[in-house]
Amino acid sequence: MMEEAELCFPQLLNVSCKKRTYAHSEKMFIYIVLSSMSLLTASLNLLVIISISHFRQLHTPTNLLLLSLAVSDFLVGLFVTPFHILLIEPCWFLGDLVCVMYYFLSFITVYASVLNMVLISVDRYVAICDPLHYPTRITQNRVQICVVLFWVYSVFYSFMLLHDNLIQPGRYNSCYGECVINVVGAVGIVLVFIIPVSTIIILYVRVFVVAVSQARAMRSHIAAVTLQRSVTVTVKKSEMKAARNLGVVVAVFLMCYCLYFCVTVSGSDHTIGSPTEVFSSFLIFLNSCLNPVIYAFLYPWFRKSVKLIVTLEILQPNSCMINVL
Repeated sequence: MMEEAELCFPQLLNVSCKKRTYAHSEKMFIYIVLSSMSLLTASLNLLVIISISHFRQLHTPTNLLLLSLAVSDFLVGLFVTPFHILLIEPCWFLGDLVCVMYYFLSFITVYASVLNMVLISVDRYVAICDPLHYPTRITQNRVQICVVLFWVYSVFYSFMLLHDNLIQPGRYNSCYGECVINVVGAVGIVLVFIIPVSTIIILYVRVFVVAVSQARAMRSHIAAVTLQRSVTVTVKKSEMKAARNLGVVVAVFLMCYCLYFCVTVSGSDHTIGSPTEVFSSFLIFLNSCLNPVIYAFLYPWFRKSVKLIVTLEILQPNSCMINVL
């Protein structure tokens, strides 16, 4: 009877998984942290989505990239984090198909976030290093096409990685009551981490070098500028401020994801519910939660938009035309 009580499915003595045991205090701490983070992540990113979608002044190529990033972060807070809480339970009772679909959605959101960061880095690179051609090269339509293509690629790539698992859910489970998948790790690390992160770092190093040189040039000629020159300087300053703000977003992303992938490939215990797995997953959830917090501190338009949303002023006629910049 004691052995049956420790099984996920006591009626299946020979094929049922044994229940994992956790300290009650540790389990409650994980539940509280992840539940709070899930609610906060979904709520804040929903505010970003409503802000950029509703107010026409915010319909810019750069903000469209932030919108795409907010969508992926919103999905993390709404679906990925809550289902991860269920994975920490002693047994998985939702079935093999739900298990695979959870990982499928997780992979899509992670890959979409990485690709969005690459697009943001390219956007800032062109804006700072080739500002004269920025309006013609980075257009609204081109950014929309790139965002759609990258989301489609994220779905396709996730499907390819989980193809065997989707065709036959649960094929890698060793017993009833667990949620296990199998993917080709080396390919994923190269395509989803090494190449994109290297691209992001190279582009932002170049942006930083050019921004510093432009700042020095503006300081040396600031006393002799004409009115037309002053407008040009103002535009350059605004572009560099945008690059700095987005640089903070990219830096936080790199810190969270680099630690996540380092922990993933470290060879340590990465089974569901292990301290290593909980910590690495927490980094991904933390990044999705921090992005809108960064916007709140760095972008005045976001703070003003949130105020209009919370006070329901966006429900008034022509509220989309309100000046939020």
